[in-house]
Amino acid sequence: MLFPQTFIEDLKRQADIVRIVQDYVPLKKAGANWRAPCPFHKETKPSFNVNPSKEMFFCFGCHKGGTVFNFIMEMERISFPEAIKLVAEKSGVALPAMIDDNRFETHRRDSDLVIELNQWALQWWEDQLQSRAATSVRKYLKDRGVTEETTKTFHLGFAPDSWEALSTHLRQKGATQEQLEKSGLVVKREDGSGAYDRFRGRLIFPVFDAQGKPIAFGGRTLDPEGEPKYLNSPETPAYTKGRHLYGLHLSKDEIRRQSFAILVEGYLDLIVPYQNGVRNIVASLGTALTPEQVKLVGRFARKVLVNYDGDRAGVQAAKRAIETILAEDIEVKVLVLPDNADPDDFIRKHGVSEYNRRRGEAQPHIQFVIDQAVRDRSLNSPADKAAAVEETLPFVRAVQNRIQKREYFDIVMDALRVQREQRRELWQQLRGASTSTAAVQKVFAQEIRPTVAEEKLLGLLVANDELRNIILPKLEPGDFEGLATAAIFRALKKLGEDEKEITYEALSEATADNRTATEILPRILITEPAESFDESLADAERCLNSIRLERLNQKVDEVTQQIADAIRLGDEDLILGLQRKHLEVTKQRDSVDALLPRGHSTGLRS
Repeated sequence: MLFPQTFIEDLKRQADIVRIVQDYVPLKKAGANWRAPCPFHKETKPSFNVNPSKEMFFCFGCHKGGTVFNFIMEMERISFPEAIKLVAEKSGVALPAMIDDNRFETHRRDSDLVIELNQWALQWWEDQLQSRAATSVRKYLKDRGVTEETTKTFHLGFAPDSWEALSTHLRQKGATQEQLEKSGLVVKREDGSGAYDRFRGRLIFPVFDAQGKPIAFGGRTLDPEGEPKYLNSPETPAYTKGRHLYGLHLSKDEIRRQSFAILVEGYLDLIVPYQNGVRNIVASLGTALTPEQVKLVGRFARKVLVNYDGDRAGVQAAKRAIETILAEDIEVKVLVLPDNADPDDFIRKHGVSEYNRRRGEAQPHIQFVIDQAVRDRSLNSPADKAAAVEETLPFVRAVQNRIQKREYFDIVMDALRVQREQRRELWQQLRGASTSTAAVQKVFAQEIRPTVAEEKLLGLLVANDELRNIILPKLEPGDFEGLATAAIFRALKKLGEDEKEITYEALSEATADNRTATEILPRILITEPAESFDESLADAERCLNSIRLERLNQKVDEVTQQIADAIRLGDEDLILGLQRKHLEVTKQRDSVDALLPRGHSTGLRS
């Protein structure tokens, strides 16, 4: 009994031979290779080489060499099946059930056959792209800025709008109906009366494996009413979804040379940058990035720059990709282009130099995640802050290195202005089971408590109609939104606008779903007002100014953090704008502070 050969080959591709060898030998980069003193014989000058692109090692001294499996067999003195198990364990790959060797031979023959049929189809489709029927397709490529040379480099083709043109051609070359169906190039008719061509009237994008063999195809319709817009090959003996990266056969050497890969989504997102000299680039084939794809790119570089579309769908896809990449202990940065542009559109409009400039300013993944988490949220609202924390923590949890994990955690906590006590609880959660919604909300539920100023002002307002008529019109939503007592302030304003009587029953009904309001309403309503109206009015104005001062203090802290973030990004225009905003908010704070008596405190908790 043996492991399936397809599994062994996939494992060899997914296993990072450099990382595995480094468990035994201290390798150093030397051009395309990694070099060290040979572990198999004594030597003073390093002659042991590992080449990750060729997935092999060789010593020029003792002449031992081979794959990652041969290396493990030599070092551990174990059999080939045992070496497979150990490499799988080191690579985090689950082992399949063992099979008879005959099944592997059958699968290998099927895979080779599919690749041969794909090669025939590819050549025929390339020829069809030069036909009169493909005039609109050639115009489309020209309008998208794709040159003839690039068209040939990527072997783009055209599938005529015919039900059997390709299958007829392949049968003429000797393919049987069974072989055609196994290849995925045709679709069996539901009534069992034969099959028809899968790709019809479409621009064809061949997909190659890392060794440059055609394993699958993607077809784009140019008909505005055509559905689906993109049609892809099904899984076949030669192709498994989520295990390959578009363009890797062309870009792997440049990825290794530059030590990082740019990850994009679609075919043209890769083709246009590649044509313009951006050669360390791969595409995820329009599917959610998989761990197998990350392992594949990780064989060539340990840094990835994610450059998906800037629209909402692209941002969500980028966030999912970040988590997957971090789980493989690979460094991630994110590039979001202006106006939600994709790389293809941006380069055609602004040029590759501007693209490269912005690429150099790509955000660390954690800053991208923070920016997305605080978008359309106010950190002055405990509920919004809890939601932002909940959104960002999975990206901290995904970091494998413990020291880096703590650094990213602190960056998130600083950016979201989380208090020390809450940080301690959240860090314990992060190290434990899970940072669930309920657990995070529980942490922040403990944080929001009403201040003395809030309770005193509310007590004065509910006790005196005349005072309420003076103070409530001065209250703006920004004065109380995000406070523990916000629901009560909103209820008071609404009851006042509706000219309804302020009673415990009315306030309770208006704030029934707010636990804090339910707790403190009796305390507020039972408060005895001062005998002097002037004294009550002065107290109310002091409380209101105290609340406003605390909010302005928070605003100053928020802008200060934004300035620190802008400095980290090196954005001079943003820094200047935020500094002006900081000066403006500081002046507002100081003017409110001047209205309060010396020795006042805005942050007292009840």
